[in-house]
Amino acid sequence: MGHTRWLNEEEKRAWTAFTTAHALLYRRLEQRLKRDFGLSGLQYEILARLSGAPDREMRMAELACALVNSKSGLTYQIGQMEKAGLVRRRSCPSDDRAVFAVLTDDGMALLERAAPGHVDTVRELLIDVLTPEQVRALADGLGEASRRMAAGPGEASPPAAGETACSGAEAVADRGA
Repeated sequence: MGHTRWLNEEEKRAWTAFTTAHALLYRRLEQRLKRDFGLSGLQYEILARLSGAPDREMRMAELACALVNSKSGLTYQIGQMEKAGLVRRRSCPSDDRAVFAVLTDDGMALLERAAPGHVDTVRELLIDVLTPEQVRALADGLGEASRRMAAGPGEASPPAAGETACSGAEAVADRGA
């Protein structure tokens, strides 16, 4: 058993600020999306990812990786969104095992209504309270942490049989607010 490198005061301050800001921001975004559009934060992210994909569709496995979500969790969300007419699924003609999530016109219309308020909230609560240098440092620091986590070392467990690990590029692709 190795020696624990406890966090010093500045490191604890950074960790606490990060976890608190993340929780508060996510809660506010989630509340607004639920209240105004009946969407969860994950459902909004699904719509946003699909809207930026070629032909507004992605393989379910790739979408799960991009969202840093489990395949089963994504399947459940897609099922709920499919019932609401926001997405549909289609099979892949060249691979019977592959399924695509496809953004419908109704899903795109909902995203177009939800996105301005979502971005306004991100700006108000995070981006606009930071200096450009702080935004750059935040992006650089968290981007590096995400790349290292996505690369695999230190993972709690390896991918299950039949699953592949997401590459760093897939897991930390730029996400619009």
